[in-house]
Amino acid sequence: MENTVDSERITRPMTDTEAKAEAQRIIEENFRPEVPIVRHFPTSFRDDSPLPAYGNTPPVHQDDRRIVPAWAAGIAVASIGVGAGITGMGCGAWLVLQGLASVTLTSVLMGTLPFAALAMVATAVGGAISKARAATSQTSNVYTGAVTYTATHNTSHGMFVRTSNDIRP
Repeated sequence: MENTVDSERITRPMTDTEAKAEAQRIIEENFRPEVPIVRHFPTSFRDDSPLPAYGNTPPVHQDDRRIVPAWAAGIAVASIGVGAGITGMGCGAWLVLQGLASVTLTSVLMGTLPFAALAMVATAVGGAISKARAATSQTSNVYTGAVTYTATHNTSHGMFVRTSNDIRP
C-alpha cells in the first residue's frame, strides 16, 4: 500500500460510496488487533542450567546500561540535601522544645541566665555612669529664705475611704 497523495481527491469531494469505502479502510487499518487481546506474561522463571558439584553458583553477568540525565542527578542530590537540612532543623526544634517542656528549676535558670546576665551588665554600666556623673558635680545646694511650717491633720475612716486634710497654720 503506497502513501501517495491523490491530488484529485483533495480538489473534489468524495462520493458516498468513496467516503464509505475510505471510512471502512481507516477503521480496519487503525482498529485491527495486531496483538492478542489476552496477553500472557510469565509469572516465574526456572533456570535449568546445571549447578556446580560444590561451592557457590557462579555469578551471571547482567548488563546495566541505565543512563541518568544530569538534571535528574542534580534534583536527587538537591532533594537529599534539603531532606537532611529539614531533618536537622526538626531535630534542633525538638531539642529546644524538649528543653522548654521540662519545667525544672535548672531549666528555668538556664533559660533565663542570658537575660539575667544582660540585665546585670546593663545595671553595672548604668551604676558606673551614675557614679561618674555624681563624682563630677561638686556643687551644694543652699536655700535661703523664710521657712513656713504647716501642720496638716488627716482623717481617713470607713470602707470607702474619704480623706479630708485640715490645714492649720
